Amino acid sequence: MYTNTLLTIVPHTSPWSIQNAMIMIICNLVSISIGRYAIKVRGLGPGIPILGLEGFGLPELLATASLGHIIGAASIIGLSSIGIIN
Repeated sequence: MYTNTLLTIVPHTSPWSIQNAMIMIICNLVSISIGRYAIKVRGLGPGIPILGLEGFGLPELLATASLGHIIGAASIIGLSSIGIIN
């Protein structure tokens, strides 16, 4: 009963493509780079000793990547709903 109602209100989203992947990667990189300088208290958790990111640990990476995914998903849904990407 409710399944048919729920299926009618789900918006059309674009299938996975290279465009979607590039948008998500760019949003994550922008979010991580902004978070690198915006987070005041850094380095409280386990560190990430690669790419010269001293003081930028796992909690900071998870937080900024989560924000990047939220921004990326919203960007993909918005761009596909106005017809810029398929």
